[in-house]
Amino acid sequence: MKFLLNTFLLLAITSIYSQNTIEGVVTDASTNEKLAFVNIYFSDLEKGTITDENGIFKLENLSSGNYTILFSMIGYKTQSNKISIPNNDSIKISLVPSAIEMESIIISTPFHKLQSDNVMKVEQKTMAELNTNGSITLSDGITNIAGVESISTGMSIGKPVIRGLSANRVLVYAQGVRLENQQFGDEHGLGLSESGIESVEVIKGPASLLYGSDALGGVLYLNPERFANNNESSGDISGNYYSNTEGFNTNAGYKASANNFKFLFRGSLAEHADYKTKNYRVTNTRFREQDFKAGIGYQKNTFKTEFRYNLNNSKLGIPEVITEQSTNRTPLLPFQNITNHIFSSKSTLFLNDSKLDISLGFIYNDRKEYEEHHEDEEHEDEAHEEIEILEPALYMKLKTANYDVKYSLPKLGKFETIVGIQGMNQVNTNYGEEQLIPDATTNDFGALATSHIHFEKIDVQLGARFDNRNINVVSNINRNFNSFNGAFGIKTDIANNITARINLATGFRAPNLSELTSNGTHEGTNRYEIGKANLKSEQNFQTDMSLEFKNEHFELFVNGFYNSINNYIFLSPDGTIIDDNPVFVYLQDDAKLFGGEFGFHLHPHPLDWLHLETSFESVTGKQDNDMYLPLIPANSLTNTIRIEFNKPWLSKGYAFVKLRSSFKQNKVSTFETNTQSYNLLSAGFGGSISIFNNELQATISGNNLTNKTYINHLSRLKPDGIFNMGRNINVSISYRM
Repeated sequence: MKFLLNTFLLLAITSIYSQNTIEGVVTDASTNEKLAFVNIYFSDLEKGTITDENGIFKLENLSSGNYTILFSMIGYKTQSNKISIPNNDSIKISLVPSAIEMESIIISTPFHKLQSDNVMKVEQKTMAELNTNGSITLSDGITNIAGVESISTGMSIGKPVIRGLSANRVLVYAQGVRLENQQFGDEHGLGLSESGIESVEVIKGPASLLYGSDALGGVLYLNPERFANNNESSGDISGNYYSNTEGFNTNAGYKASANNFKFLFRGSLAEHADYKTKNYRVTNTRFREQDFKAGIGYQKNTFKTEFRYNLNNSKLGIPEVITEQSTNRTPLLPFQNITNHIFSSKSTLFLNDSKLDISLGFIYNDRKEYEEHHEDEEHEDEAHEEIEILEPALYMKLKTANYDVKYSLPKLGKFETIVGIQGMNQVNTNYGEEQLIPDATTNDFGALATSHIHFEKIDVQLGARFDNRNINVVSNINRNFNSFNGAFGIKTDIANNITARINLATGFRAPNLSELTSNGTHEGTNRYEIGKANLKSEQNFQTDMSLEFKNEHFELFVNGFYNSINNYIFLSPDGTIIDDNPVFVYLQDDAKLFGGEFGFHLHPHPLDWLHLETSFESVTGKQDNDMYLPLIPANSLTNTIRIEFNKPWLSKGYAFVKLRSSFKQNKVSTFETNTQSYNLLSAGFGGSISIFNNELQATISGNNLTNKTYINHLSRLKPDGIFNMGRNINVSISYRM
């Protein structure tokens, strides 16, 4: 605490360093033509601008120091340069034409580099890319990333799965802070809206070195939208219609930036009726989501800070059996009413050749679940009308405060080094008549050090970390979990345009409250669950290898991994019945997961407008006794044909056809059923036109165009034989001002 207090006092003292200006010109490396509308961005300072019609750019009020500056534009390879400020020379940049998509800085890893320069393999997709596929929710959209799936309950509830691991084994970050919203529950979704999210990054594999417990399986890192460039402002409004659910979502936002202050806000509303299969609507998959995001930033001399807030309220129907067939949007019983508040701040103090980063977060998760009272079934209509005044059967409040302090040391020769501490205080409190998990307090503390070493032909990244987690349960359970973890990775160009990466990492996960303390019926899963207070921490070691070939017109990647987990925690039926529900107990056994992803992207010369893309992903999970692990996604193959074009009246035009093939999943655990194979056909097109000198973007996309009846292996409705969504047409319009 004393360290944090001193740090805040240090941040309060504003340095009086002089402000600097840089300027330059950007040209085409092939033709030497000046390039207009090139994006220039300082990732450390979070400042940017664009070139004018003569290819000239200028940025003012820059602090002294060493920074990375990015130059990016569609149709050109992104360029990353190191620059020392002050710099009195005019900067001259030549961009190389390329049909390969633009790269962005990876934020989820500590050294903030382009993926091509990163030692750790990280997948990154913009929300714009994911939304072109017509996804209804964020959890649905992330399944378009290779190696990522979602455990779903209808369309409204989804949990990320990274290479076969999910729930508390996958950590979610939003606004730069860890999201805590009772991830242990099968029917507990993300609780986040895709509006106001700029991009998604996925670390596949143990990231405990960077994030501590619960990052054993990987990290889903959601980057919020950027503030406006200096002395600029913009606004936008958009709307989406979905034919299957007769649903919609709308959102509007505005942002502006001056030399020192910047702000933004965005609001959205989504409403959907029950989704429809070929033969019926799935009762009570309806939902309503309201979301508001706001942010304010300040930068002066060598200090910058920003504060963001997100309020998300969702009313989510929980499907059980097929009954009512309607397009009503008000959830039936049972349903959830969840309010999630995320407060976050991020501050940086630049100290010549070093910097201090402090991130603080507070997450307030208010979860209410309403159930049907069977004695009142004859008054079902009256109960439906009085839903708003019902008392919740389950009512939990989870309050989580966390901090992350990192110091980037001055560069020493070939070494870039970061040291830091992280911590969390979490309090769970029950207010309802039922109790899933008890009142408890969890405290985390971790200390880490990591270095990136630049050699002539290879880059090396390594680090170590110590963590302590204390779980104090009201019912006299007090457990401490300690763990040391490390990571080591190498990246090298083994031939022209061929990059190889090898990463070795350990991770850990302390058992959660449900695993330690459960003793009752878990509604929605129809199981009586019994926990064990003496469970040990999970500990894993993963080897990850990747090979990439990339030139101007062809990309190929092969990723492979082997993940060994000691003390893997899982639920298993014991053959008894309590309260008419089968009893499941938490057990532990060593386990292993292995598999990988393969893909290529061809954009043949001279047909640079044509893109042929293929990706395949596979994962197998087994216990040490050779029994298969539950909830392992089926192997899948995705083939896409995409064209891009520009016309005098249409810019950023595109069209695509995609076929996703999911194979039969017969490698299942003892209480799972097999899943049959299926093929889903999707297509879409879109582009932008100018109206009143502003951009209007319109897209139309269709999913499951053949109206295939199928069941995804990770659907929680699979045991009841309920199909996933049928044909859906999405129409989207966005207007930027």
